[in-house]
Amino acid sequence: MLLAWLLSVAGAAHAGLSVDINASPGSVPLDGAVIITATGADPLEAFVAQDLADDIKRVGLRASVGGKGAVQVWIGTMGKHKAIDTAGLDLSRLQGCWECFEITLLRDPTPGVKAALVVVGSDRRGTAYGVYTLSQALGVSPWHWWADVAPLKRGPLHVRLDAPLRDGPAVKYRGLFINDEDWGLFPWAAHTFEPEAGTIGPRTYEQVFRLLLRLKANTLWPAMHKVSGAFNANPRNAELAQRYGILMGSSHAEPLLRNNVSEWRAPHEQYNYATHPQLVREYWVERLKTNGRFDNLYSLGMRGIHDSGMQGASTVAEKQALLNQLLADQRELIRQHVGDPTQVPQIFVPYKEVLPLLPGLALPDDVTLVWPDDNFGYLRQFPDAAQANRQGGSGVYYHLSYLGAPLSYLWLSTTPPALVAEEMGRAFDAGVQRLWVVNAGDIKPHEVNLSHWFDLAWNPVAVRAQGQQAWLRGLAERLFGVAEIADLWDGYYRVNFERRPEHLQYHLPGEKPRRSGLAPAFVNERLGRFAQLLVRLDALRPRIAAAQRDAFYQLVEYPLRASALANERFFALERYAATMERDPIAARGLAAQAVRADLRLKALTARYNAGRWAGILAEEPADGLWTSYRMLPPVLPAAGLGGVSPDSLDDLGSATVDLAPVGAAEAPSSLRVIASEGWRLVSGLGRGIGVLAARQPGAVLGLQADATTAPVCLHVHVLPSYPRQQGEAWQAELIAGGQLHALRWPRGMQDVPWGQGVLANRLTATLTLPRLDAGPLRLIAGQRDLMFDGAELQPGVCRS
Repeated sequence: MLLAWLLSVAGAAHAGLSVDINASPGSVPLDGAVIITATGADPLEAFVAQDLADDIKRVGLRASVGGKGAVQVWIGTMGKHKAIDTAGLDLSRLQGCWECFEITLLRDPTPGVKAALVVVGSDRRGTAYGVYTLSQALGVSPWHWWADVAPLKRGPLHVRLDAPLRDGPAVKYRGLFINDEDWGLFPWAAHTFEPEAGTIGPRTYEQVFRLLLRLKANTLWPAMHKVSGAFNANPRNAELAQRYGILMGSSHAEPLLRNNVSEWRAPHEQYNYATHPQLVREYWVERLKTNGRFDNLYSLGMRGIHDSGMQGASTVAEKQALLNQLLADQRELIRQHVGDPTQVPQIFVPYKEVLPLLPGLALPDDVTLVWPDDNFGYLRQFPDAAQANRQGGSGVYYHLSYLGAPLSYLWLSTTPPALVAEEMGRAFDAGVQRLWVVNAGDIKPHEVNLSHWFDLAWNPVAVRAQGQQAWLRGLAERLFGVAEIADLWDGYYRVNFERRPEHLQYHLPGEKPRRSGLAPAFVNERLGRFAQLLVRLDALRPRIAAAQRDAFYQLVEYPLRASALANERFFALERYAATMERDPIAARGLAAQAVRADLRLKALTARYNAGRWAGILAEEPADGLWTSYRMLPPVLPAAGLGGVSPDSLDDLGSATVDLAPVGAAEAPSSLRVIASEGWRLVSGLGRGIGVLAARQPGAVLGLQADATTAPVCLHVHVLPSYPRQQGEAWQAELIAGGQLHALRWPRGMQDVPWGQGVLANRLTATLTLPRLDAGPLRLIAGQRDLMFDGAELQPGVCRS
């Protein structure tokens, strides 16, 4: 029934609503519209009404809140707006519907009013989401403040509704986690936007709340690093969240809304429920007393002060017993100071070392069980049948940004929407529909990814059906009116999926440094793809309206050009080191190329950080902290070897010339897919047009290779996702020359193969074949969702 409802929403969400500069039969002009709210309206409803008036003005029209007019916009929640409630509308579908809304058009509803555009919600957030749906249809982006996306003033606008527009979310709680804010959001807020607070304070959080509403989100886990201090250190923050209808939660390491790194004043060793339970309970109670009157999502459980393991227990049994005791005690504290714990929303996140403890925990059935990814976008576990039927349901904690092993990624936003849709789609199909929270670092530069995340959480059926390219095209048209920008984004995600700019290091921290080992042909192909994207970027830039060029720079040009320059610098330095001894003259040219790329990158970043966004963005590694989790900074050639290059943007027009390939080498022979029975294409992932995902165990791929009588090493690649069954390895069988061979891709956690796998977004199984006969090879998937990313042959036996 849910799937059928979602499919109906996907087809009708905006099909009946159109906005045009030309009048048409049945359309209503918006210029001069009067917005009417209920007497004594909820503060959120009053705010979004004024916001709609401002949005109408942003597109060059007139609007006001209150008064009389022939064309009106009625905004309110069902049962709380007299004009809406007495208009004869059938609002039965909104009854009991979480955060749902309806937009409809009334003709001559009252004397003196020719038309009333009605935006009615089932609750106050539903009303807000309806208003912002209308704003987006007018051309006002959710990112008009956070990314300077100026709406285009198109002249008089006319709204037409062929049928009432009804919509509502598929996922109940849709949230953002601001994290690792030391190098972006904090310095920007503390020194540029809100210096009076000296931190991420009420003015910044107010803009966050307003953004979340426009993205149809409803939950926030606030910044929690020591540099920022505690969200609740300023009571105004929580009061603003309540006003804007945002539910406040806290991360997996912050039970019951306590920011341990800033608020725990006792010695760290006393944050131990085994030795100091009363002290810890009093600490939790303090927050429940001050914030229990607000709408919150309470995280249960306990870890260390920061992102570390719980103190007070050693063995698995001891840890489970201690967690069970404190879970029971936390529920009792909620009962005493907030309300009935079976009615107050609570979550439990079995993150990192907690996940193996889950089988022995007596988690109350109404608590939402939140499954974490592996910090790199791959979900580690999915609920089984019993867990999927829990009263509290299931959630996901997902990463678009991360500070931690094996290497952090805190600079650019490079996780492909295709991967997010694939993994979260698997989760949704498994019943994970109560809570989706995403760690997106400093918010910027994750604008595109956050738009996709919240669109997906609102309507996964529609967004998954679009695929990456079509969804990006829709976003490009909405933001800039230039659909071809989607091709730049798509190319950007594809090439950076193979290696993020923050991961241009091919040894893990603690290992002996080594070079990439990539053949020149691969390097040339990669740099060539960047060069082609930059050529297309330069061709598109003149088509961007003057008012939108800042947004274009932030959302399109900087991410693409910066990642290209990071790759150019890295591979020029690698070639320089490999060439210096045998060809000093050529090496000096490569040194100059690396220096030019570095100077251009620094100039680009300085431009991004100019003006109102000063301090918001830092190239990785931003400083010398957390070095065990970050790549080494690039070591540039000595000044005399690298030549002299201006530290400016003046020579960017020649940047693509620097990316021209040098050298040549033969690449491994790739096997061609000639049959894919039982597989589906996931475009936007992998090394080609996409990966092939097995629809069911036993799905068969036909692979064609040239016959040979000499031994060859077969490399079979898959994405480093996880099977649905916890603890399993990915498995497949290969039939070659009438022989059956087993292939296996182990899925460990925090080990070396896992680390290299997530950095390359690829796992590889190898197999020596003594010979290859004519005819295809057959690859048979051992499990559903195995994602095949190509196969290659190299002469000789495989090396361990």
